[in-house]
Amino acid sequence: MSGISPDDPDFQYLCVDKKKLLAEAQPFDSKKNVWVTCAKDGFVKAEIQSTKGDEVTVLTEKMEEMTIKKDNIHQMNPPKFEQTSDMANLTYLNEAAVLYNLKARYGAGLIYTYSGLFCVVINPYRRLPIYTKQVIDKFQGKRRSEMPPHLFSVADNAYRNMLQDRENQSMLITGESGAGKTENTKKVISYFASVAAGQQKAAEAAGTAEKGKATLEDAIVQANPALEAYGNAKTIRNNNSSRFGKFIRIHFGTNGKIAGADIETYLLEKSRVTFQQSEERNYHIFYQLLSGKFPEYCDKLLVTPDAGLYHFINQGCLTVDNMDDVEEMKIVDHGFDVLGFTKEEKMSLYRCTCSVMHFGEMRFKQRPRQEQAEADGSSEAEKVAFLLAVNAGDLLKALLTPKVKVGNEYVTKGQTKHQVVYAVAALAKALYARMFGWLVARVNQTLETKHKKQYFIGVLDIAGFEIFVYNTFEQLCINYTNERLQQFFNHHMFVLEQEEYKKEGIHWEFIDFGMDLQACIELIEKVILSKCHTRHHDNLPTSSAHGHPLHPGGRVHVPQGL
Repeated sequence: MSGISPDDPDFQYLCVDKKKLLAEAQPFDSKKNVWVTCAKDGFVKAEIQSTKGDEVTVLTEKMEEMTIKKDNIHQMNPPKFEQTSDMANLTYLNEAAVLYNLKARYGAGLIYTYSGLFCVVINPYRRLPIYTKQVIDKFQGKRRSEMPPHLFSVADNAYRNMLQDRENQSMLITGESGAGKTENTKKVISYFASVAAGQQKAAEAAGTAEKGKATLEDAIVQANPALEAYGNAKTIRNNNSSRFGKFIRIHFGTNGKIAGADIETYLLEKSRVTFQQSEERNYHIFYQLLSGKFPEYCDKLLVTPDAGLYHFINQGCLTVDNMDDVEEMKIVDHGFDVLGFTKEEKMSLYRCTCSVMHFGEMRFKQRPRQEQAEADGSSEAEKVAFLLAVNAGDLLKALLTPKVKVGNEYVTKGQTKHQVVYAVAALAKALYARMFGWLVARVNQTLETKHKKQYFIGVLDIAGFEIFVYNTFEQLCINYTNERLQQFFNHHMFVLEQEEYKKEGIHWEFIDFGMDLQACIELIEKVILSKCHTRHHDNLPTSSAHGHPLHPGGRVHVPQGL
């Protein structure tokens, strides 16, 4: 990479000092030094001692002598490829070499590595100073070969390709839950907001400072806190997991300046609104509103700043490590202001949010010797009605004795206690889903401009696979969608990759990488179909010990080895 030095303080977490690595390299013999499979570590370094037929005797780096089959031996790359920035350049591109290179770079603090057309990122689980304005400026307008691997390089090349080829571009950020997709999505958006604003941003900032309005670029960046508050939650493996998929389109004009943006969302996990596992948490916004940051909000929203009091949000843990709900509430509330929400819109959103918590506290009892439930107190129903601006009596009547259409007429239907409790949970989830949909539409309204749009760069953040011993029906559906998407992506991208090999005259036997996921897809299909069949024949949901229904579909047991 021309002009890049490992001594540059901005690149100490991105560059490799090749001279130092070669000086520290161990003696290497291409005929003897190999990788061998290991049950504990995956692969370990070894040196061939002797060969007899299909069996090879090796001495591992742990000084263990073992005899294995030739099929379990993998070629090792020469020292000059140590911590290489693009694994497509490796002499031997095998599983052992790829994993070792990623591990070696990660150990040196280098989280980004290229693999041909792909950029592989490993979550460092700490903040690295590689996303500053100075770093952005250094990547701007540079070819990929000139700079160390970085998300900014991928983003900048997409931007330059859009301008040069006059074609829309898309980036897919994929990986299992907790890999860092959401954080990288935010970094991509920040990069485009910085690079594609230029002088226009300075002019708009000067013009809008007097009016107290934020620039379009600021609004795009500030859309994240709002969406994360209402769409992210703590799961067993991820403290800030996006429980919905999103496709963000950033539109540009003919001059390459940002001309607007819009967001599409998919697969919001509604079951989380009323049910969480013991190590999980509901959506962040509930705990942020109850953090006590704005005491005046608590009075208006009829809530006590204690998340443990509300059943729909207290089934798991109430706090998240390294997440300050008080500070996050401040950021979210300010974000709504930047996005242009009026006080009425903001408070209406908060009122609907808190009504979901009060729904979980409504109590019902069964009338003796009757197939009819009745309210066990009306205080919580009155709070819900006040927050939603409806009549409390009409709300209870609709839950206890709803009207259903039979032919051309409406008849009143009696509900048992279990049916009413189930209906309340379903109503809370439906309300939250519609509220989230309104939030996205309102954000899109802010991000819409009258500027002429010529091209867009799309960023898709959706494929976060997560599997547990007990899986919600929604989680299996989400995983199924993610696996299908990943299969399509793998097939499409590796076809392009292999076409590049053909152009370069490399002898290559075509491989359909999309089939790697087929076994998992077929297994999930069978589970989902069997569950759908069960749900179709179940008249009533399973209730919990607290008298509250489990999420629709209950829980599905799946072996850990899936």
